[in-house]
Amino acid sequence: MVFLEIERNAEVAIPFSVINSGAHTQDDIIFLDLHHKSTSEKTSKENGYCVAVTGISPISTMHIDHVSYQVLLPINFSYTTMKPCKGEILIGTITEIKQNGIILKSGPMKNIFLSKIRMEDYEFRPFNEPMFLKVNGLSYMKKGTKVRFRVLSVIWIQSEEEFNIGATILGDYIGPI
Repeated sequence: MVFLEIERNAEVAIPFSVINSGAHTQDDIIFLDLHHKSTSEKTSKENGYCVAVTGISPISTMHIDHVSYQVLLPINFSYTTMKPCKGEILIGTITEIKQNGIILKSGPMKNIFLSKIRMEDYEFRPFNEPMFLKVNGLSYMKKGTKVRFRVLSVIWIQSEEEFNIGATILGDYIGPI
């Protein structure tokens, strides 16, 4: 997994009503607004998924907008992103079982597909709760099961602004935990 530190400029808008209420400190309001700005963008092909705001530069100027009744603060801030890489081993949780494979979630990544072709010796069983059962019956994968998997492919889907990740459990020390 590649972690990147990204720097960005933003303008934080604090409504007068929030300042006057005294319910939040200025630091809280700035942090929440920056967190929203950095995580509202789903992800980017170059940088991956936003994980956390890591730093905020000191505020040097402040503008008052009397029309919108807001205080505007230009701020430089940094945040950490993560980007999946082919070949790495991750742990995910099964969110959906389909006849042709499994959908996993690992951190902010929600589109991880583990094809039944990549699950040697597992067969689909359409019980009340569908699952993949190992042929010898000693192991199974159903919704909620944690699975150690290897990233097989990472494809950027521009229309969804999301990575689609192909996975495999073929190999040593990977599979259901």
